[in-house]
Amino acid sequence: MNIVTEANIAGRPVAEKPRARPVRMVLWFIIVGSLLAAVAGGILYFEHWRTGFIKSIFANNKPPPATVTVAEAKSEVIPNLMIAVGDLAAVHQVNVTSDVSGRITDIMFAAGSTVKAGSPLVQLFDGPEQGDLASFKAQATGAQLALDRAKQLAARQFGPQSTVDAAQATYDQANAGIAKTEAIISQKLVRAPFDGELGVRHVEVGQFLTAGTQIVTLTDLSTLYANFTVTEKGSAALKVGQTVRVAVDAYPGRTFEGKINAIEPQIATDTRNIRVQATIDNPDHILKPGMFTTTTVVLPDKPPVVTVPETAVDYTLYGDSVFLITEKKEDDGKTSLTVARTFVRTGNRINGRAEILSGLKAGDRVVAVGQLKLQSGAAVAISTDPAPPIPANPPRY
Repeated sequence: MNIVTEANIAGRPVAEKPRARPVRMVLWFIIVGSLLAAVAGGILYFEHWRTGFIKSIFANNKPPPATVTVAEAKSEVIPNLMIAVGDLAAVHQVNVTSDVSGRITDIMFAAGSTVKAGSPLVQLFDGPEQGDLASFKAQATGAQLALDRAKQLAARQFGPQSTVDAAQATYDQANAGIAKTEAIISQKLVRAPFDGELGVRHVEVGQFLTAGTQIVTLTDLSTLYANFTVTEKGSAALKVGQTVRVAVDAYPGRTFEGKINAIEPQIATDTRNIRVQATIDNPDHILKPGMFTTTTVVLPDKPPVVTVPETAVDYTLYGDSVFLITEKKEDDGKTSLTVARTFVRTGNRINGRAEILSGLKAGDRVVAVGQLKLQSGAAVAISTDPAPPIPANPPRY
């Protein structure tokens, strides 16, 4: 048998390995690399297309305009007020006491009643003084008779002048005793020093009352003092006779008017404040001494200033600002409204309106209600609903 000529037997030794084919392997790597590059390119193209698609969606999908209430900045004369805190004091108020000591025999008033000046309030025991008064009156009567006789004898030259002088001295001494005793008796009847209202009674019948012990309080409520303090800087604008308006917590919404009657000539060195006193009429007796007050001094008017509703101002630590309404022309010719945050410098706040010292001019429109949902550049639409009162119950100064 010829080995070389066999169909299934190669013409080389059995132990020899077949040679590799480098051309086919390189081609395989090229194909695989091309497929990977195509996949990577497809992924990058998809990401680029997706980003552009999302941008186009957000660019064309604008949120609807926020509905807000708009107010117009006005140029107006606002009241020039100086506000301070203080308290009320009675023009006439005392603790009724006795000048002398003694036992109480009668109480002639009811707690909380209204009395007139001179009305008897408390009677102390005055029996010994009444006896002394009767004795001095008797002495005065005898001294008067002796003096008359001495004067008659002296006129007829039957008696010396020294007898007349001695009788006159005795008579005067008896009258002095009467006056002293009557004064002590009057001290033991305690009377009201002026018209007013009595407070709570502090004594009882039979109690021994020492001099100076409080019996009852007496207060005249027809007129009160409103005492308050202002700073050294504000004292330059104060004058006697200026109108003040007083508000108390007991009667919210009500004000009581008066006039400045006194300004302390000295400024306190510890607080640098000056004390001011105003007189307030209290015909209804509803104001009480000791009430805490918010006092407003009405000063001369200042020139007109720009004001906006107080709710339109956003008060923050980095500055006060408002949302200013601006008009913008679109490409299609329509007008759209946007807002821009504008920083302003504010002044006083009176009756629900804020004074704008700079940053706005009269006629500018600002957002009064609804600015919490806004940011600068946002589109807005003006609400057709009427704006609520700003504030609902403004303080009455």
